[in-house]
Amino acid sequence: MRADRLLSILLQLQLHGRLTSGELAKRLEVSMRTIHRDMEALGAAGVPVVAVRGVGGGWSLMDGYRTNLTGLSDPEVQSLFVTKPARLLADLHLEKASDAALVKLLTVLPAVARHNAELARQRIYIDVSGWNRSSEQVPHLPLLQNAVWRDRKVRMLYGDDRASERLLDPLGLVAKGSVWYLVAQIDGSIRSYRVSRVKEATMLDETFARPASFDLARFWEESSTRFKDRLPRFTVVIRAATPAVDWLRTMIRFGAIDEVIGDRVSMHFDAEEVARAVLLGMGDQIEVLEPQSLREAIVATARRIATAAS
Repeated sequence: MRADRLLSILLQLQLHGRLTSGELAKRLEVSMRTIHRDMEALGAAGVPVVAVRGVGGGWSLMDGYRTNLTGLSDPEVQSLFVTKPARLLADLHLEKASDAALVKLLTVLPAVARHNAELARQRIYIDVSGWNRSSEQVPHLPLLQNAVWRDRKVRMLYGDDRASERLLDPLGLVAKGSVWYLVAQIDGSIRSYRVSRVKEATMLDETFARPASFDLARFWEESSTRFKDRLPRFTVVIRAATPAVDWLRTMIRFGAIDEVIGDRVSMHFDAEEVARAVLLGMGDQIEVLEPQSLREAIVATARRIATAAS
């Protein structure tokens, strides 16, 4: 709807200060001609939009002009009030601030929007913890968070039995499930460190310049893809009925099902030992077709178990 788009333009300008027609068109997924027509409509409605031509130009609002409209649609309100990951906010000491922010937002929402917010809160809950993961201790997370906010260098002792000292530029924090990682630049390259493995950490007075092109979400996505691509891959083909396939989908942690055609299931595991242990536990619910070496290994193990039990 055009009214929603006009409000979105107004809020984008209020947030970013100045944007070109091209930037607005990309953000709102419309043509630049549409943006120009919308700007004329905003001006006709009394909104003080200012156009600056040339290099560094774009659209902006007159200095001092702000709107108190939230401009939030029903889905946007619901997305804000879906239960936040309380464990992660607690790790960052932000749980009380989050509660206060939502209360303040509720006070400015109209009655219908408040009702939708409550519907979302009562119907969707996000639990980022895994069933089998123990709670990791991250005592140095607040210091690292502070260093990330302030662009300050950190010296830390990292590792397990043979920890080593690192001097790095902390760029961001990422929560993978309930596990925290520090993304940092060291010796010209960007790497990730598991926060629970940080033994000591000191924030220095020295600041650093963030790489201009660095994007935390993009780095993590690309890094995760590279990590998964490097994992060992042991390919297996089995014959299994639908109930067995459904069970495998929910229980496999170190592998995945790649394709199911009829009762023929193609899958992979991180190692042959994992495949042998998982499939042996399925008993007569599955039949290993490939590779032959795995089939023979499972048969031999089953015979040893039967002999030991007799």
